[in-house]
Amino acid sequence: MISSQRRRHHSNSRHSCRLRVLCAFSVVILFFFAILFFSAPPPRTDHLLHDRHRRSPLPRNVVDNSHEMEKFSVPVSGRKSSSSIWRSRDSEFFYGCSNASNKFVRADVITRSNRYLFIATSGGLNQQRTGIIDAVVAARILNATLVVPKLDQRSYWRDASDFADIFDVGWFISFLSHDVKIVKEPLKNEQKVPSPYRMRVPRKCSERCYEKRVLPVLMKRHAVQLSKFDYRLANRLQTDLQKLRCRVNYHALKFTDPIHIMGGELVHRMKLQSQHYIALHLRFEPDMLAFSGCYYGGGEKEIRELGAIRKRWKTLHVSNPDRARRQGRCPLTPEEVGLMLRALGYGSDVHIYVASGEVYGGEDTLAPLKALFPNFHSKDTIASKDELKPFSAFSSRMAALDFIVCDESDVFVTNNNGNMAKILAGRRRYFGHKPTIRPNAKKLYRVFGNRSNMTWGEFASKVRSHQRGFMGVPNEMRPGRGEFHENPTTCICENSDAKAKKEEDTRSRKFGEGKILTSKDGEDSDDHINNADDDLDPDYDGELAALQESHRSNETVSSDYDGLNSDEPELEEMLSD
Repeated sequence: MISSQRRRHHSNSRHSCRLRVLCAFSVVILFFFAILFFSAPPPRTDHLLHDRHRRSPLPRNVVDNSHEMEKFSVPVSGRKSSSSIWRSRDSEFFYGCSNASNKFVRADVITRSNRYLFIATSGGLNQQRTGIIDAVVAARILNATLVVPKLDQRSYWRDASDFADIFDVGWFISFLSHDVKIVKEPLKNEQKVPSPYRMRVPRKCSERCYEKRVLPVLMKRHAVQLSKFDYRLANRLQTDLQKLRCRVNYHALKFTDPIHIMGGELVHRMKLQSQHYIALHLRFEPDMLAFSGCYYGGGEKEIRELGAIRKRWKTLHVSNPDRARRQGRCPLTPEEVGLMLRALGYGSDVHIYVASGEVYGGEDTLAPLKALFPNFHSKDTIASKDELKPFSAFSSRMAALDFIVCDESDVFVTNNNGNMAKILAGRRRYFGHKPTIRPNAKKLYRVFGNRSNMTWGEFASKVRSHQRGFMGVPNEMRPGRGEFHENPTTCICENSDAKAKKEEDTRSRKFGEGKILTSKDGEDSDDHINNADDDLDPDYDGELAALQESHRSNETVSSDYDGLNSDEPELEEMLSD
């Protein structure tokens, strides 16, 4: 009995011992896991933050202090060295030169008394301007008397203005009197002029083309009217004819006194606002967007509305928004223009004059641009309705006012490649290479699309890199590239001696004192120097060849989304300016 109790007591003691060991071991294991849990780093969530940021971006002014990722945050101020953003480097060494050579015979010697050329222009103000310029040259080629061109009064723009309502006709005739004989209408006391024979010449018609197609008819009929006269003259002509184009464009075509005075007053009021101002020509009308075939993030409503407009033009292909954006055919949105300008160094204190028609989406579309640049002006905000009343019923006269304010701006910016943008780009080159910014849409589309994955610094650096060659600086376009009205290289001369002297002085100053030029010394150079190492867009036709020929990595290439080759007359007229 006693032996049995001892065995039972011994067995219980062994079980109790085992239990204590097991508990102790469990405590050790739990303690070990606790140490691992509290000493391990927290799980990574940056990919979740990234996805959330991509799907639903926070307001641009919110700053993320996360150590893992700096949020895309747009600064309020511009670049520290701001002086260079208001001028083009080396512009002082270039000037317009359009005088005729000694070989250019006077008009009274070559003009045939029995040849009259009538011209009917088409499109908006600036497309008609190109027609007027080329009409003078065409009359010179044909040795004919030019009757003051007739403006288009029945197109999309529905403007009843004639030539004398917009341009100083007396100045136009007298200034060009040595080049081409121009009359308001054939004089009654001269021999009777027959009704003009109407015909049309093909686009980009060369000198030989006019001599073969028009001259025989003119010699037989004595009076010819060329209808729908826009881009009907070749881009490349002999030097004296190109210089004649420049004399017409930059000197003979002056706005009438009422337009000139009102435009000058608008410029004066902008300059009272600030020492410098930017002028933005913004094309973001529903028709323009529908034609482009692009998508701007407006969902089913945008697709339905723009799709309905696009169906009005039977010749347009089915839209492919991704392809259109890759090819640079999509006008930048107002917000994208604002982001580009901030990346180029223009702060929120800069005053902007906006020349635009109806903006698709109205104030909602303009709101991001106004948030970036609160000093937002237009002719309607700086002039009263009474002041604008003589012009407001005429689209061409209102466009002329915008033209003057844009031309006189310190910096001109456009989101499109229409005729006004081209005409002003060429004019600003001729008169001193004032900064003229046109978006490199083929490359910028990727930067805008991926901006939520970048810091602001990365975004701004890419924008500045892609905009080289699109800033209006001297020699950024090769001679003959683009429309002549946009790139009038024949009429721009360089003071090589003065430029060489400045470069020599600069080298002596920087290297003569044993100083090594660093990237900091050239911090402003990214607005005008082209690098051959920039990434290439495979859809950028001909860019590789241009890169191999020169160091102009982003050399300007004209876009064709302005529809100048459209088979739809209304579409062509609507997009013309």
